[in-house]
Amino acid sequence: MAITLLNPSGLPEIDVYRQVSVATGSKLVFLAGQVSWDAEGVTVGEGDLAAQVEQCYLNVGTALAGAGASFDDVAKLTVHVVDWTPDKMPALLEGISRAAAKLGVTPTPPATLLGVAALSVPEHLVEIEATAVLD
Repeated sequence: MAITLLNPSGLPEIDVYRQVSVATGSKLVFLAGQVSWDAEGVTVGEGDLAAQVEQCYLNVGTALAGAGASFDDVAKLTVHVVDWTPDKMPALLEGISRAAAKLGVTPTPPATLLGVAALSVPEHLVEIEATAVLD
């Protein structure tokens, strides 16, 4: 594996991600932000944050596979959520959990969560981008 995930001493341990990833590979994979479209470009889970998060993670998995990568190769995730407030965390975590179960992985690379005013399509509530590193 080209990625080692760490929680260094002196930083808080977060259940859903690690604080640091160390990349030793030489091939970088940058994914465009993935939204909750299905393969035909239809929005999945309109108005349902958990369903949209799940679809975004599934789309990230599909995009990674297309590059010969998997969630094990992800060095960093960035999650953009429309009108973020902390009370949305349970729905976010539910969507991640459902996607992880379908993908058979536990996606825990370092992640940044950003609240945004809007995304490019009004129905989209979340967009997730990833950077992966391959040997």
